[in-house]
Amino acid sequence: MVNLQHVAIIMDGNRRWAKEHNRPIFEGHKRGEEKIEPIVDEAIKLGIKYLTFWAFSTENWHRPKKEIDFLMNLYRHVLDRKVDSFHRKKIKINCIGDLERFSDDLKAKTRKWMEKTKDNLAITVNLALSYGGKDEIIRAVNKWLKTDPSGKSKKKDLTPETLGLNLDTAGQPDPDLIIRTGGELRLSGFLLWQSEYSELYFTKVYWPDFTPDQFRKAVKEYHNRKRRFGK
Repeated sequence: MVNLQHVAIIMDGNRRWAKEHNRPIFEGHKRGEEKIEPIVDEAIKLGIKYLTFWAFSTENWHRPKKEIDFLMNLYRHVLDRKVDSFHRKKIKINCIGDLERFSDDLKAKTRKWMEKTKDNLAITVNLALSYGGKDEIIRAVNKWLKTDPSGKSKKKDLTPETLGLNLDTAGQPDPDLIIRTGGELRLSGFLLWQSEYSELYFTKVYWPDFTPDQFRKAVKEYHNRKRRFGK
């Protein structure tokens, strides 16, 4: 069986789900949020150690303010309520992306959640918030340049290994499998650096309808593939 350590998910289709069911967009987002914990539970059962959810992209900041405010409040209140449940299950919460764009209280809550769960070992759940692949690489390069105030680092070549140490996912394995719900056949810059040899799985199922059974189906297909890594 092919080893599977890290699964990343592009949770797409909340708004289209709401439209097709003649419901408010907000209800699509809320129903989508409710799908996260069951997938985490299933990943733990399957022995997966890292799970990444793309919850909010850098491009999402261009959506209507009312929708953005709803998403920020959903993140704020839902995780505040669920962090104890995650902690009991030994789930480590890690947030990646440009969190500086968030309000001060949300940044403080995020730090609190990560600190509380930092020693948990059942699984690491990355929440990609205000995340974009190009943005992450730019931030990683700038972080590398700032590590040596003398400027000597600028005279050295930047290597893939050094860049990797400055990415948001530093210390984690690259995703073995990337799942995108909602029917779109692209990655949209998700984990742009880390996805070089990831296996891709696309489904037309909207995220609010994505179940643990469908997650297992994607994992099963992954195990039936042969990874070559360019060899």
